[in-house]
Amino acid sequence: MSKVCQVTGKKPMSGNTVSHANNKKRRRFLPNLHTQRFWLEGEKRWISLRVTTNALRTIEKNGLDAVVAKMRAKGAKI
Repeated sequence: MSKVCQVTGKKPMSGNTVSHANNKKRRRFLPNLHTQRFWLEGEKRWISLRVTTNALRTIEKNGLDAVVAKMRAKGAKI
């Protein structure tokens, strides 16, 4: 399963681990993903989304219906 947020589209980033001696080693920064179930009131069903904590805040602010409508406009299958 890919490590991509279904709402925001956040993906893993790459960067450096820097030691105290300033040695640099490549590493990955993974998004903070959670699998969360949401009740979609308009359709009377549960949907399961793989979202970051940032996306949870977006859903809390804008509402689930608005976020799902925006996702469907982009072509995401829910």
